[in-house]
Amino acid sequence: MMRPLVLFDLDNTLIDRLAAFQQWAAEFAAARGLGPDGAAWLVETDADGSMPMDVFFGLVREHFGLAEPAEDLWRAYRTRLPHLVTCRPEALDGLDRLRAAGWAIGIVTNGMADNQTGKIRRTGLAERVDGWAISGAEGVRKPDVRLFEIGAARCGTSLAGGGWMVGDDPEKDVAGGRAAGLRTIWIDRGLAGPADGADHVAADVVAAIDVLMG
Repeated sequence: MMRPLVLFDLDNTLIDRLAAFQQWAAEFAAARGLGPDGAAWLVETDADGSMPMDVFFGLVREHFGLAEPAEDLWRAYRTRLPHLVTCRPEALDGLDRLRAAGWAIGIVTNGMADNQTGKIRRTGLAERVDGWAISGAEGVRKPDVRLFEIGAARCGTSLAGGGWMVGDDPEKDVAGGRAAGLRTIWIDRGLAGPADGADHVAADVVAAIDVLMG
């Protein structure tokens, strides 16, 4: 019998990407003498991760008149950010409960492979999921159904039996998950939405796991 499948988004679902970015921005601004206004500009321009990072670092270089190439700034960011992200102990415990109950658990995320893999490994998520699919490694991005297919395959299963997608993005996670034939739980962070068509709405990933277990 096929195990029940759940796929999770990574940034601002399993981990707090926004808090990590704010910490990175403060460090970056302090190291270059940009001051609090500089840090605030970085956070505002990032727009909660909606700005493509190659574009973002081009703007950073231009705005602050930095000598380093944008590619070098971006690479240094990807090296540092995995050290700043956290996954709540309650979320890790919830994944343990899902696994003990027989679920196949995966992560499906957009982003660069080095950055996202670093986050997964450093937060303890790697030991609690069956596999992951990262757009930068696979050459396809959510909401494309193919990334969900890859994620399911990495968990040793397929989308044929259905399952769940949990994430905070109405388009990439909810609409993408539904297109892949999955039921969806939308993480409502109070910043976007409503996510039309979500089967459930949860305040955070811990509450979403309670829905799955319930």
